Amino acid sequence: MIPLSAPDIIESDIEAVAEVLRSPRLSLGSMAEAFEQAIAKHTGVDHAVAVSSGTAALHLCIRALNIDAGDEVLVPSFTFIAVANCIRYEQATPVFVDIDPFTLNLNPAKLEAAITPRTRAIIVVHTFGVPADMDAIQQIAAKHNLILIEDACEAIGAEYKARPAGSFGHAAVFAFYPNKQITTGEGGMVVTRDAALANRIRALRNQGRYPSDDWFQHTELGYNYRISEINCVLGLRQFQRIDSILQQRERVARAYHQRLANHPHLLLPPTDLSHRRISWFVYLIRLAASFTRHHRDTILRQLTASGIGCGRYFAPIHLQPAYTSWRTPPSLPITEHVADRTIALPFFNRLSESQIQQVCDTLTSLLD
Repeated sequence: MIPLSAPDIIESDIEAVAEVLRSPRLSLGSMAEAFEQAIAKHTGVDHAVAVSSGTAALHLCIRALNIDAGDEVLVPSFTFIAVANCIRYEQATPVFVDIDPFTLNLNPAKLEAAITPRTRAIIVVHTFGVPADMDAIQQIAAKHNLILIEDACEAIGAEYKARPAGSFGHAAVFAFYPNKQITTGEGGMVVTRDAALANRIRALRNQGRYPSDDWFQHTELGYNYRISEINCVLGLRQFQRIDSILQQRERVARAYHQRLANHPHLLLPPTDLSHRRISWFVYLIRLAASFTRHHRDTILRQLTASGIGCGRYFAPIHLQPAYTSWRTPPSLPITEHVADRTIALPFFNRLSESQIQQVCDTLTSLLD
């Protein structure tokens, strides 16, 4: 079987993890600090805080920025559900906004139209590693005095006008799940230029303890969102070869594009965008408008039966049972049209040319 994704773990990664396991410090040690410093430097910000997951990172941003009951946060529905869940954890309200049909990121025109007197923040997702239109979104946030949080969980290494994704908002988050460009197994990171915000997030991740507190003193309600030294050393070693990893992933994307570009029933992801560098997270194709969700689901089953891993990205959040039972779903025509026709093809660093050819041959035989 050709899997949908696979982490790229090399022998030196394993040796580094083993070395930490032989040490006396397995949490909140030098590997976490080194990993944080590397990500902060790469992003061009002053502070980074390593945590247990991208979801934890988002939740800590919402909590530390005092977004709570009665507040509204503008978010896409075409993304992973954690983006909206973290808002609801703090009793605030996610307000879903439709997407641009080309980049699949938040549509700035739709974004501004969704602002109300209760709007406190925007969470902008760099979907599939494609940077969002940060000029327009920053202008909207500044005009309406809104907090701007970047979800760069899928976009480490992406750039907008030569600036790294994660360097634009009040805070940003990265994630390192095994399907991401680099992995810590499980893990995430908050980055920010705000020292006070970083200090509070550090305390919140560690049961509400500040540096002046002893181990059994807790200044405020916190969480166990710590990440182990084992995870951090793996992330650090992976990050040290981020450039080659991103190049490998771009190679895979262009190989797919070369083979599928002229197919009449497919819409392919953008490969070259003005002023933007894509950090390839997945290779997502879309079926033409004449296809329905039933057609897409049939093709997914046939690909799986042929030994080819595949998936649908994303099931819109506003149509999930956890949300339809909470509120009446809004009308998001572009989100729903796109989501009904997406297929994520196998995509990982070491996907071979022969495997790519096999995927493309199988896919096109099912479409013809």
